[in-house]
Amino acid sequence: MPFPTLLLPLLLQVGPSGALPQAPLPDRHSREAPTPANRSTRLQDCLDIAMQRPADAIELAEDWLAEAKTMTGRAQAKQCKALALTRSDGWGEAAGLFLAARDDTPAHESGERARLGALGGNALIASEDMTGALAALDTARADANQSGDAKLGAAIQIDRARALVALDRPGDAAAALKEARELDPGSAQAWLLSATLSRRMDKLTDAQAQIERAAELMPVDAQVGLEAGVIAMLSGREPAARKSWQSVIKVAPGSEAAKTAQGYLDQLGPEAAQPNP
Repeated sequence: MPFPTLLLPLLLQVGPSGALPQAPLPDRHSREAPTPANRSTRLQDCLDIAMQRPADAIELAEDWLAEAKTMTGRAQAKQCKALALTRSDGWGEAAGLFLAARDDTPAHESGERARLGALGGNALIASEDMTGALAALDTARADANQSGDAKLGAAIQIDRARALVALDRPGDAAAALKEARELDPGSAQAWLLSATLSRRMDKLTDAQAQIERAAELMPVDAQVGLEAGVIAMLSGREPAARKSWQSVIKVAPGSEAAKTAQGYLDQLGPEAAQPNP
């Protein structure tokens, strides 16, 4: 069955403005990431408040910064204020604070410097400053390499890929995602975004292999199912596409991914009846 004329452009633009899907910065980097060993109780308390009452956290962080006597104290106060600012979309100011906190962190704490640099780069992506984001993430990448933290290095390469896609450098983005997969072969996000990018670069064979790996790592995930359906449809496998999109609606009813999947199915129309044997 040929593509409905309105469906093909939509298939080619999964994700807002053609961007690679992005998880919310505070959830991914502050809640799910392992707690650094040198994180003080005061910082943890401030970060907890930032997630629930950002205005209060900003006030606490500013008082802390005014009285801080050490570089570490200043770095932690800036980190808390930055996180609070992300809760009210103050991405640009937050980015500057994350990067300042990174600069205040001792050089031998390369893992912490990498994490803070990554947060700054991610905030710059959210503020749509992709050139600044890439510069910050390049520095974070060097810090991560020095620390030997492969998972953190992979996460930074994923964010570099997002910035590179936005800067219309798909080849460099593909190289960044390849390195992310090598650093952390179990990163489903790296495989999913690799499949998305390969599909946009018309490398459907690569995209299929990559989405299959993402599905192995995340067997019940709406974004994986949505992308798998897009790749199947562009490869001429309409029944497989329908099955993938139907699975999205089943596992994530009411979500944006489910609405997108339903839109694709609506444009395809009813499935043709199978002839009697």
